[in-house]
Amino acid sequence: MSDIDIISQYREQFVTYLNERNQLGEPKNLYDPVKYILGLGGKRMRPILTLMTAEAFGGKVEYAMDAALAVEMFHNFSLVHDDIMDDAPLRRGKVTVHEKWDVNTGILSGDAMLILSYQFFESYPAETYVELTKLFSKTALEVCEGQQYDVDFETRDDVTILEYLKMIEYKTSVLVAAAMKMGAIVAKASQKDADAIYEFGRNLGIAFQLQDDYLDAFGDPKTFGKQVGGDIMENKKTYLYLKSLEKASKDDQEGLLHLYSIKPDDSTDKVEAVKTIFKESGAVEETKYAIKSFTQKAFDALSETGLLEKNKALLKQFGESLMERTV
Repeated sequence: MSDIDIISQYREQFVTYLNERNQLGEPKNLYDPVKYILGLGGKRMRPILTLMTAEAFGGKVEYAMDAALAVEMFHNFSLVHDDIMDDAPLRRGKVTVHEKWDVNTGILSGDAMLILSYQFFESYPAETYVELTKLFSKTALEVCEGQQYDVDFETRDDVTILEYLKMIEYKTSVLVAAAMKMGAIVAKASQKDADAIYEFGRNLGIAFQLQDDYLDAFGDPKTFGKQVGGDIMENKKTYLYLKSLEKASKDDQEGLLHLYSIKPDDSTDKVEAVKTIFKESGAVEETKYAIKSFTQKAFDALSETGLLEKNKALLKQFGESLMERTV
């Protein structure tokens, strides 16, 4: 069975369980938006990682389901609130919760999802429950911190590469890392193995986000799934942008700062001009190197676990398939 088949199998098992547990009742205006956002699909990457890690460490998939559900519920809660903050009209190609209902409903239903995500841990014995909730609370707070850094960076012109990496680590990769560590906790893995698998997820998450930055500018519009050049249009200070400012000539630096201070109605010329600076400054090569470097750090952490070789290979394959989006 290929790794794609195995991942599909985990996804099917998870979605079946999600649908069973997603029978929420009254009041409908609180719970219908929860059912709606959870029903929009998505890759279910994080809960799959929880299940996959639990099984890799000798645990049962069924036993890891509630932890996986907590991760997915929290992730979707954060999307509902992020969409409100960004005033986004669409999520996964469908109308966002606050547009379909209203902002107040989005806030309240999101709050309910955060509480529901904690309730899923209540099925575990006391010791496991404490471990899971401590990790979850730490992660949830870091996700909020990452979101705030992201908001702050919009109005700052002095963001450093290190600050940017911390922002994407908190906003994106700590939840991937926690999803995997929860699988290890549920399977009663050793502390050393649980910490190593966390590092695997954390570094893979950073590599994934850096690759997202790269693909936003240079990806294939047919396979990327989002509008190519969207970050440039929005003047988002990505890794490519920050590296360009660091490495470009004085003229190109000034040109880039100017281009990122405007939002023309037709962004075609702006996007092309920025991409040219990205290439000529060497930022493209630097970004590709950073993606490789964080991916390698992830695989190094994986090799430090006491997992069976076949299970290491499966997780490595998953990591590779995640990073094999069209570059």
